[in-house]
Amino acid sequence: MDYFLSEEEKMMVETAKEVAITKMKPVREEYDEKEEFPWDIQKEFAQAGLCGCYIPEEYGGFGKGIMGLVLVVEELCKVDGGAALCLAATALGTLPILISGNDEQKKKYLPSIADGTNLAAFGLTEASAGSDATGMATTAVKDGDYYILNGTKCFITNGGEAQTYTIFAKTNPSRGARGISCFIVEKGTPGFEFGKKEKKMGIRASATRELIFNNCKIHKDQLLSKEGHGLMVAQATLDNSRPGVAAQALGIAAGALDEAVDYARKRVQFGQPIASFQGIQHMLADMATQVEAARALLYSVARAIDAKTSKRTSKESAMAKLFCSETAMKVTTDAVQILGGYGYSREYPVEKMMRDAKITTLYEGTSQIQKNEIALNLIKESAAKNS
Repeated sequence: MDYFLSEEEKMMVETAKEVAITKMKPVREEYDEKEEFPWDIQKEFAQAGLCGCYIPEEYGGFGKGIMGLVLVVEELCKVDGGAALCLAATALGTLPILISGNDEQKKKYLPSIADGTNLAAFGLTEASAGSDATGMATTAVKDGDYYILNGTKCFITNGGEAQTYTIFAKTNPSRGARGISCFIVEKGTPGFEFGKKEKKMGIRASATRELIFNNCKIHKDQLLSKEGHGLMVAQATLDNSRPGVAAQALGIAAGALDEAVDYARKRVQFGQPIASFQGIQHMLADMATQVEAARALLYSVARAIDAKTSKRTSKESAMAKLFCSETAMKVTTDAVQILGGYGYSREYPVEKMMRDAKITTLYEGTSQIQKNEIALNLIKESAAKNS
């Protein structure tokens, strides 16, 4: 379908496609097998100018907002949903600064993120605080002009590789959700260390590590927004970042569909290509319809966020992430089925796509959390209309 992309948007898509095919595709199995962070690929993203697609022009980016991010991430993930997280996870870590940072903070961090020399990460999740962020145990105690951070974050994408971290901690535990604040913490700050690197089912090229804070001293100028506003920063960030996860899922699904169609055309059984069998045709038709429906929803949500048509887009962002991630699981599973035994083999990329797809239903809120978000907003909207 024609989504009436601007010439600049089309250029970004073509650039991302070229990088994905010429630079990512030849090495995707190697990075997945070795579970290495793809620094060479990150350099290619930077050289192609993709890292600043969503960052405003005044800070060195292309200023294409969430739609720009979605387009680039989708195209990269058609080839490798793991290596593409260099860029996508950096966007997640950067959004708190974009949304809530003051001008000095933006000038300090955004240009190097836009040119690809600085990666970012988002530190919210803890062992006892996953879906319930208010259960976090990390604290930030005020000490003159500084805060002292203590605690541990887990499952942090880009952990250990990024230079800039947006970290959430309790500054006033007695206030519950209103006692959480957000800070910018730089790699190398004394008291900030990295714990174990997770060994994962999929997205193996992406680093996922623990962050450990042991009397980590940071200046008050590293506070984002105001003390006690951290949960609001996190919520606003997720409203904007969940379409990025949806784009990752959509890209993986679209890539798996392409592989399945190509295989079905070439694989001959009973004297004819399996694409001629109605059972296969119906599977491919369902897969294609699901992918296109996911794309239409995601693009419309991204456009709405950039247009700022409403104060918050929690419901719509949750819908996009839910639908795209569940589509990714369905389409990749069907792609493996179409390829049969070859689909289960590492000789073909669809088994990796299936493994990579699963995480999109889990991080930045599970599918069940997305449904909670959607339903709660529907109920609030109904109450407002009928009050």
